[in-house]
Amino acid sequence: MSLFAIGDLHLSLSVPNKTMSVFKGWDNHMQILEENWNKLVSPEDTVVLMGDSSWAMRIDDAVEDFAFIDNLHGKKLILKGNHDYWWTSMQKMNDFFEKNSFSTLNILHMNHYQYENYGICGSRGWVNMEGEAHDEKVLKREAMRLEASIKSAVSANLKPLVFLHYPPVFQSACSYEILDVLYKYNITECYYAHIHGYACKNAITGMSDNINFTMLSSDYLQFVPKQIL
Repeated sequence: MSLFAIGDLHLSLSVPNKTMSVFKGWDNHMQILEENWNKLVSPEDTVVLMGDSSWAMRIDDAVEDFAFIDNLHGKKLILKGNHDYWWTSMQKMNDFFEKNSFSTLNILHMNHYQYENYGICGSRGWVNMEGEAHDEKVLKREAMRLEASIKSAVSANLKPLVFLHYPPVFQSACSYEILDVLYKYNITECYYAHIHGYACKNAITGMSDNINFTMLSSDYLQFVPKQIL
């Protein structure tokens, strides 16, 4: 049984006019993803989906995208990305999964899931990208959600592994509130997504301040889920 992760599937079966094929390197990305995924991932494995899973605007419009995900091998833990406009309350999402018999899908939000001696934790996170307005309210809220997720793992005597959608650091931008949570709980591994294309060259990877940062956006991984453990 292994743990994998990947972000930014950007599925558009539910919203055909949002196809990613307009971007370089995204042709037939769903077919490539499915083939790579099912070669690597077994039904007993777990995969963390790190945000931007579907372009659907409402949860009820995302049936085809989540059917695609549900049919892939393994148990999936889904956290929120900046384009997941379908995201709603935990209860409504779980009801949606149950209604459509999506048995492999789980929401990662202010909670954790156990994997061996680890607690899988996560949040959308936030970073003020260049040219974007600073949003202190959103940043504090995301830091609170991340801390709640980590605390739930710690209370279960598990070592937290942190998965975010946004990078905590990108170029000259830092989400200090998010980083403070990572430092407070001595997090040593932080995985994130969100960054695409040419911008990948500016993404932080490797050790920084005793944290190992790993970028896992799907195009950066060439649509191959990354084995974590």
